[in-house]
Order: sequence, then C-alpha cells, then structure tokens
Amino acid sequence: MLRILDAKTGETVPAAPARRALTRVEVHASGYDLTALRVLLTTDLLLRALEIGGTPVLPLLTAAHHQAELHAAATTLGIRPFEDGRDLASGLGEAQVVHVAAEGVTVSGPGVTVAVATAGGPGAGVLDGLADPAALRLALLDAPRGTAVHLGAGALDAAGRRLGRLRQAVARWARSPSRPVPGKVRERLRDAWENDLDVPGVLGVLRWMEDQPEILDGARFETCAYTDRLLALDLTRDLGSAV
Repeated sequence: MLRILDAKTGETVPAAPARRALTRVEVHASGYDLTALRVLLTTDLLLRALEIGGTPVLPLLTAAHHQAELHAAATTLGIRPFEDGRDLASGLGEAQVVHVAAEGVTVSGPGVTVAVATAGGPGAGVLDGLADPAALRLALLDAPRGTAVHLGAGALDAAGRRLGRLRQAVARWARSPSRPVPGKVRERLRDAWENDLDVPGVLGVLRWMEDQPEILDGARFETCAYTDRLLALDLTRDLGSAV
C-alpha cells in the first residue's frame, strides 16, 4: 500500500485508505517555474502509483495564473492531463482527497497534503529548447521530493546522457527471450515507490539490478518496462535501434 508523508500532520499515512474508491488528486501551482514543474511531476507519480495499485483517480489542476502554460508543460513532460480544478473542485463523490503543492503553500480543505521542495536553475522555458524533455523529468525525479534541488550547468546534459545509456541497455536486453520480473526485484521496486514515492530509490533498484549477474537480460528488459509505468521516461524508445 502506498504511504505518503502528510505535510499537515507530519505523519506518514495511506495515500488511498479506501481501496479502489475514487481519489481526487489536486495539484496547486502558484507560478510557472521549475518548482511548479516539480509539483506537476510529483502529482503525476502519485497518480501513476495509485493507478498501478488499482485506485481510480481524478487529477485536477488549481492555478490562479499560467493555466495554459502549465497544461502545455504537463503534456511535454509526459504528465497525465489534468481537469480544471476551478470547475470540478467538489461534488464528485470521491472517497479521499490528496493535495500536492510546493513547500510553504497553504492548502485549505480536507485531505492529505504532499509538500514538494523547491527547484531552481533554468526557468520553465527550458522546455522550449530541450531536445528530449524526459531528460528534465529524470533530473527532477532523481532527487528526494523533500530536498531542494538546483539544476546547475550541465545537469540536463548529464541526465540526457544517463537516460540515453539506460535506453540503449533496454534495447540490448530486449533482444533476449523475455523473462518475468524477478520477485526480489519487484519487491524492492514496490517497497521504494510505496514508501513516500521514493523515486531515487526506484532508480537505485534499476542500477542495482544491472550488477546482478544472475538476472537474465530478458528479465532486465521486463523490469524496466514495468518500472516505466511509474517513471514514464520512455525507456523502451530505442527498441530496434542499432546498439
């Protein structure tokens, strides 16, 4: 079961206490910058983790300004589409509510609040000239959600190279006969992302898996394909390419 830190109480609680009941996940964006993009990405991870666990979700975006820019950025970053929170904020019959906002942003109303630390570096406009937006997604996901992150010079290039190497490895592994995701690997992955959406931990499991000689290449491929349901880094993009 996915458990997440509630910023209101400081306690770790189930993200969806009523299994398979509709959960409203509302993202609160107070601007259009890297912090806002990090909030959107965190919300996307939460939505994906809940759906993998069988919980239906309704994603809403509440923002006083920059609605069009935020929706466009979400599309570019492979984030689930959001409904307009101003139009669908109540009366939906949801069993639970989760709010996602930047640290310091006050969220009113019932439900769990997930706080996201700030992100600095190039502005949100970096998406306009970025060859592979998944590199920015990886750079922002690779730091703990509660830790402030600054994308310095070369951070996106480094993330792009790392992503490229992983995609090429996935393409190589895909040439081998398919094998199920090993039980111990699946358990490590679920333990990581169900523990307060520990995405750096999930990425660490993938690195650990590469060093385990007993794991066959076909199983490595299936593991990456399975994990990408959460990460959405398009890890299978290079299938069929020359490696």
